Amino acid sequence: MSQRIEIISWNVNGLRAVLKKGFLDFLNQRKPDVLCLQEIKANEDQIPKLELPYERQCYHSADKAGYSGTATFSTVSMVGHSTGLPEHPPEGRILTIEYDAFYLVNVYVPNSQDELRRLDYRTKQFDPEFRQYLKALDAVKPVIVCGDFNVAHEDIDIARPKQNRKSAGFTDEEREQFTHHLDAGLVDVFRLQHPDEAEHYTWWSYRGGARGRNVGWRIDYFLVSERLVPHVEKAEILSEVMGSDHCPISLTLTI
Repeated sequence: MSQRIEIISWNVNGLRAVLKKGFLDFLNQRKPDVLCLQEIKANEDQIPKLELPYERQCYHSADKAGYSGTATFSTVSMVGHSTGLPEHPPEGRILTIEYDAFYLVNVYVPNSQDELRRLDYRTKQFDPEFRQYLKALDAVKPVIVCGDFNVAHEDIDIARPKQNRKSAGFTDEEREQFTHHLDAGLVDVFRLQHPDEAEHYTWWSYRGGARGRNVGWRIDYFLVSERLVPHVEKAEILSEVMGSDHCPISLTLTI
């Protein structure tokens, strides 16, 4: 029997902070079946016992306090959960949930940082090894990957491409790695459904009123295995939802 599921992914830029900014109101109104958060910036014991309708709550926090981290909340029964790439720095960047029909991978890809200090690590280690990790999962059952990939893939995904050619998140190296993810059999479902639509962004700088002027970047994505595409109903960017410098994104599928 098929089931209709909505998954929401959101870089909250601090879970304790977003709790004070209408986060619970949004959840109670939207009621997604699965919620994937990035950059929670907290350990599980630092997070207040949330009155959320999610029986299953999984966390992968960074060792460093107040930094990075992922969390996934689910009303859908799961087989189990795990974390990926254990040999990488303990930054809580990957949290994988196994469901009966698919794997759901919640990821917070490293930012290449000012002066591109982590560009080599990100594009020569993290991205290729993450891709191999996804391929191994996909050999078992189809994969849904969601989160903050910290890259605007094409010119259409960023308000000011020319000015940002050498900026972290829009370098040739980062964009090429994202292309390799797609070449490996993953599909950017929002772009599939909106192939030529510009000005759809998921992150805006806090500086200069960027969000009000919609000077943004699309760096948060749902990628799915090709064989899941027929099950996808819609992919959305919820740009009206405030509380973080990112907005939530949504995937609805029947499986």
